[in-house]
Amino acid sequence: MVYFDNAATSYPKPPGILPAVANAAIHLGGNPGRSGHSMSLRAAEAVFGVREKAAEFFGASPENVIFTSNCTHSINLALKGFLLPFITAGEKVHIIHTNMEHNSVARPVYEMSKYGVSYSVAEVSANDEETAENIEKLITPDTRAVICTLGSNVTGQLMPFARIGEICRRYGICFIGDGAQSCGVVPIDLAADGINILCTPGHKGLFGICGTGLLITDGTFPIYHIMEGGTGSTSADLEQTPFLPDGLESGTVNTPGIASVGAGLDFINRVGMDRIHRRENCLCNVLINSLSGNSRVKIYRRPGADYLPIVLFNVEGFTPEETAQYLSDRGFALRGGLHCSPLAHMANGTFPEGGVRFAPSYFNNSSEVMALARAIERLSYS
Repeated sequence: MVYFDNAATSYPKPPGILPAVANAAIHLGGNPGRSGHSMSLRAAEAVFGVREKAAEFFGASPENVIFTSNCTHSINLALKGFLLPFITAGEKVHIIHTNMEHNSVARPVYEMSKYGVSYSVAEVSANDEETAENIEKLITPDTRAVICTLGSNVTGQLMPFARIGEICRRYGICFIGDGAQSCGVVPIDLAADGINILCTPGHKGLFGICGTGLLITDGTFPIYHIMEGGTGSTSADLEQTPFLPDGLESGTVNTPGIASVGAGLDFINRVGMDRIHRRENCLCNVLINSLSGNSRVKIYRRPGADYLPIVLFNVEGFTPEETAQYLSDRGFALRGGLHCSPLAHMANGTFPEGGVRFAPSYFNNSSEVMALARAIERLSYS
């Protein structure tokens, strides 16, 4: 199977990932931060080492790096943890997100609307300045947060997140970034980009294993805990630990998974993010150029917009699921359907059926992409 579904999770992993997981499972078996014996201390040191790497990578402080189970976990923690004190105090809360959001954003916002939170949806344009203006126009005196994907998981369109961050900073609004498709692919720095809370999976662009995620905050806006329990600190108090990262990491963290994220960050730093991005974008261009003359293949990209290494397409006469199944039967892994992002497909004009998503990795090559293009060509003329 030639794997082109890296927007769902990256595969294969770099060579250092599995050894890092095995080393953690074999040699770091103690519960980090929960005991004073040497095995626990070694595990805690390893976890803190990855915290430091992630902090440096995204321009944060180590204590503001929170480990979660995935990006959805991080987004729910960010949204609800930040807004819960306002809601319980009976204050008006308004949220803005875009029409390109994954359900990881859209569903928590919708759920909170049942409890009095109002929200507005900003239209994303091919023009970055227009997108930023669309968000700014929706700001009201009750707007507490803007949350948006930094890059669409459906079409790959990059958002003008630094511009959005500047707007939020000017209005004193919390900017929460969904970095599911962008982290590890394009440079992101909390301070430079004006992102107050960054949410990301560990298993996509950071090359870790599944079951890993991070929430990284700049500390400007407090995040209330939405889960309580053992933290290894302030154990004599019934009140949840008040400081980070402990207060948002109740329970035992995933040491092998965290170790895999650390190894992924090492790989990115060693190879270079720009080099990874260029290679993956080059592979997208190979596919686009190979199919550009085929009138039966529709590729969804807006002129003038910037894109992550993702290509959405459809083949005339076939549903996305049929196309994806045809390609799977011939040894290519792509994802067809709505990609858990109905809003983005509505905005893209591909709702309700969706599209087929091509998402290559650094470990693919142009020969594999050309073979995929030939398979798509055969299907389109069948």
